[in-house]
Amino acid sequence: MFLRDGEVEIGGHNVNRKFANSIYEDLLELGPEKDGKKEKLPPLQLRVNEKYYPEAVKSIQEHIAKGDCYELNYCIESYAQGIALKPLPLFNQLNALSPAPFAAYYKNEDQYLLCSSPERFLKKKGDQLISQPIKGTVKRLPDPAADAAAAAALQNSQKERSENVMVVDLVRNDLAHTALQGTVKVEELYGLYAFPQVHHPVSTITATLDPKYHFTDAIRHAFPMGSMTGAPKVRVMELIEQYEKTKRGLYSGSVGYITPEGDFDLNVVIRSILYNAESQYLSFQTGSAITAYSDAKKEWEECMLKAEAMRKVLGYEE
Repeated sequence: MFLRDGEVEIGGHNVNRKFANSIYEDLLELGPEKDGKKEKLPPLQLRVNEKYYPEAVKSIQEHIAKGDCYELNYCIESYAQGIALKPLPLFNQLNALSPAPFAAYYKNEDQYLLCSSPERFLKKKGDQLISQPIKGTVKRLPDPAADAAAAAALQNSQKERSENVMVVDLVRNDLAHTALQGTVKVEELYGLYAFPQVHHPVSTITATLDPKYHFTDAIRHAFPMGSMTGAPKVRVMELIEQYEKTKRGLYSGSVGYITPEGDFDLNVVIRSILYNAESQYLSFQTGSAITAYSDAKKEWEECMLKAEAMRKVLGYEE
C-alpha cells in the first residue's frame, strides 16, 4: 500500500497522521490524571443576570398577552474564558454524575460537545416515527418521601401540564406534515420519569411516515423541536432572536445517527457543555418555558437547577 507524506497505515487503511495522533491523544485522556491537582478556574459568568432576566420574562409575557405566542422557551448562557480542560474525561464524569439515555460525545477538530441529554427529538424505525418532548422539571430530593411528594406535585401542576400539552400539540402538527392521514397519535401524555438529578414529564407522540415523503422531510418539518422553541414556532423563534443574549449554535440542536436504510434516532442537545479548545472558551445553556402563568423567580431557579450537574463536574460550586 502506498503511503503519502503525513499518512500512517491503521487497519489496512491510509490515515492522516495528524488525525491518528488526535485519536491516540483522546485515548490517553481516558486514563487517570497523573496528579490530583486542579488548576484555578476562571470565573463562570452569565450572559443574562438576575436583574435582566425578570425584565425579559415580563416582556415575553406581554407578547403572550397580545396573542403573539402561547409559550416560549427562553435560554441563558453560562460561560468561562481561558479555561483548559480535557473534554473526554469530563464527558465521562458528567455522565457518571447524570447518566442520560441520549448522551453524546462529539468532536469537530478543536470543538467539542459533551452532552448528557434526557430527551429524544425524533426517531424513525421502518415507517414509524416517534417524538418524546419533555416539558416540566422538579429537583430530585435525597429523602424518598420528600422526593415522592415533589414528583406528585409536578404530576398535579396545572402550569407544567399545560406547558407540556402545548408542546405536544405542536409536535402533532409537525409530524402531521409527513404522516399518513389519521396516524398521528399521543401514546402517552405527561408520563412522569425520574432521572438522577430531576423528575421530568415526558410525552410520546407517534406517526406513520407517508411513503411519498423521504425521511429527511420528517426531520425538516419537525426541526427545530417544539420543546426548545414554543408555539407558534415561527413567531417564537423571532422572539428568541430578540430576547436571548447568546446565539444557541449546537445547543438545542440535535445529534444522533442515520442508518443506510434511512432509520434514525436523534436527541435534543440540552444539559450539554460546549468547548472550543483553541480559544479555550467553554459554555453551557439552560432554559425554561415561559407562559402567561410563569413566575420569573421560579423560572430562574429552574435554569439554575438544570445547570447544577455541569457546574459540579467543572468544579464550580454553588
